[in-house]
Amino acid sequence: MQFTKLHLTGFKSFVDKTELAIELGVTGIVGPNGCGKSNIVEGLKWVMGETSAKQMRGNEMDDVIFSGTANRPARNVAEVGLVLDNSDRTAPAQFNEFDDLEVTRKIEREKGSNYKVNNEYVLARDVQLLFADQASGARSTALVSQGHIGQVVSAKPTDRRKLLEEAAGIIGLHSRRHEAELRLRGAETNLERLDDIMVTLEAQIQSLRKQVRQATRYRNLNDHIRKAEATLYLIRWTDATNDMKKNQQIMDQAERTVIEMTELSTRAATAQANAASRLPQQRQAEAEAAAALQRLSHVRENLAEEERRLDATGQEIINRINQTQQDMERERSLINDSDVAQKRLKQERREISGFGEDQTMALEIASKELETARNSLESQDTQVSSALEKLAADEARRGDLVQRQKELEVRVSRLREEKKNVSDAIGLLESAADNHGDVKKAAEELEQASNKLEQARAAAIEAETTRVKALQHLSESQEKARKSIAESTILNAEENALAEILETGDPDLWPPLVDSLDVKAGYEGVLGTALGDDLSVATDESAPIYWAELPAYQSAPSLPNGVSPLSKHVSGCQALIRRLSQVGIVKDSEMGQRLAPELKQGQRLVALDGGFWRWDGYTASSDAPAAAAVRLEQRNRLKLIRSQLATAKPASIKAEQELSYANDSVEKATAQESAAKDRVHQAEAVVVNAQNHNIELRQMTAETNSKLAAQRGTCARILNELNEIEANLDNTAKAIATLPDLANGQEEVNILRERAKEARSALIDAQ
Repeated sequence: MQFTKLHLTGFKSFVDKTELAIELGVTGIVGPNGCGKSNIVEGLKWVMGETSAKQMRGNEMDDVIFSGTANRPARNVAEVGLVLDNSDRTAPAQFNEFDDLEVTRKIEREKGSNYKVNNEYVLARDVQLLFADQASGARSTALVSQGHIGQVVSAKPTDRRKLLEEAAGIIGLHSRRHEAELRLRGAETNLERLDDIMVTLEAQIQSLRKQVRQATRYRNLNDHIRKAEATLYLIRWTDATNDMKKNQQIMDQAERTVIEMTELSTRAATAQANAASRLPQQRQAEAEAAAALQRLSHVRENLAEEERRLDATGQEIINRINQTQQDMERERSLINDSDVAQKRLKQERREISGFGEDQTMALEIASKELETARNSLESQDTQVSSALEKLAADEARRGDLVQRQKELEVRVSRLREEKKNVSDAIGLLESAADNHGDVKKAAEELEQASNKLEQARAAAIEAETTRVKALQHLSESQEKARKSIAESTILNAEENALAEILETGDPDLWPPLVDSLDVKAGYEGVLGTALGDDLSVATDESAPIYWAELPAYQSAPSLPNGVSPLSKHVSGCQALIRRLSQVGIVKDSEMGQRLAPELKQGQRLVALDGGFWRWDGYTASSDAPAAAAVRLEQRNRLKLIRSQLATAKPASIKAEQELSYANDSVEKATAQESAAKDRVHQAEAVVVNAQNHNIELRQMTAETNSKLAAQRGTCARILNELNEIEANLDNTAKAIATLPDLANGQEEVNILRERAKEARSALIDAQ
């Protein structure tokens, strides 16, 4: 192969994309020191697989990326591409179908590098083998750098041998041999490790057998425990069902009790409303009774006052009677004195009766004068007594009238004060009645609050129903998600186990033939019995052992009659056409045993039950193990599981999404139910407040009306009593005005007393 073009982008000093054409002959690069000539050679070495950063004159491989200057920022990616002419088809088999090969190596800062050949990702080993087959490479002697000639001259024989091998073009074979040796040594090491592992596994098998027995015992005990738990849970479920029925009965009884209590509450509310409607009449009656009681109290007070006045008047009359009795005693003493004087005069008359008849006339005259004086004295005393009695009566009546006038004036003043207070109270009650609010408006507010409460309760019931439905949907979604996740988990576990069994090693390096076959279900054992370990051989011609693709037989020997070839049931690889066309399938071992002598060279028979017969007499019974058949069954099972996973994973994801949606729905429904219940509580509080306010307004209105009626009745009574007392006060004043003057009466009594005194003196003189 011939190098034809080199392009560099972001590699060391080549910040911009640079292409260098490599023509036939000698291509030279001339330039001063530091212009980047060595960077081109390093780019060639790097794209051919150099792995040492020191060979690139750096500390780490990221140093090959342009690091920036004062005028240009640093780059994060570097790429070097080398175009090869492969028209002579000397490249390895995997690249030999192209006329031109473009080998590209790209590195990204802190992420490593990768290789491409004609825009297809390849391994570094493949690139290194590509250049090694052409006697080139990153460490090849074909690249002669400064001081390299001296190293060649002074090289050791082993290094010179390497130079000769490169010149002979067999370095690629040595590289492959070295790699094969490494693989063989690795295989030997793995075998040694397998021996150690087998010893360890034998011990583990013994332990596992013991654990199997323990696990079997555990499963048996666990089954008994599960049965016992199931019985216990059944008993608990039965008890819970019975308890639920009892609680349901209790709840039904409680609901009936609530209904009865609600009816009683309704009746009580109706009775309360009726009582409230009758309350104003009762309050009116109470106010009238209170007014009558107050009027009687005033009458009682007046009677008590009149009684006190009468007591005072009686005491005054008693005093006057005492004074009159004293006057009468005084008059009696005067009469006694007069009787004594009369007796004395009669004694003197008897003494002087003897003085003569002359004095008879004088005595008779004196007697007449004495009688006249006595009559005059008695008349004067009678007039004095009459005048005194009249004066006392006038004085007592005047005192009574004056006292009554004062009492009436006090009562008038008090009634006027009471009238003013009652008028003020009536004004306050009327203003209070105006400020109590509209009862009708309160009733409308109560009705609106009740309607809102009913709406809130309906919304709460609807929210609770929605929450219950959401919980049911959540339960269904949880069960569905649990089943989907469990199914997906089981399939994943089985898929991982089968993949670990079937895909051991490096699948990119010489994959076995069995991995490229498509076998109908049920024929895995037939194919495994027919080919055996040959199924693990690769189809890659670069492998040490491989299946080569050969055309089908033009005139192949036919199988025995009634036998179908295995090629009808297996597809996916052309390399097996010859082999499969000479493998026949029989239904059982009896038929295979009967047809085995008819087999021609190269032909085989395989029974569906596992029997095997070869043309040369080799025979295997149906009991012989077939690892390849197990591997094929596992591969088919793996395909089936992966196809099921392709359906189960979206179903699991969908179930999880539905579960998440159901959870969100439950949370939303719960929040809505809580909000609805809060609104119900708020509406109930508003209704209770409206009811209390309505009842309070009605009570206050009734109380105010009752008080107002009572105060108005009291005011009317006070007005009537005030008018009556004012009329009595006018009559008393008129009566006082019509009474005679006490001074004139006293003067008349004094005059009469003087006349009585003169008459008494005349009587004494007459005596």
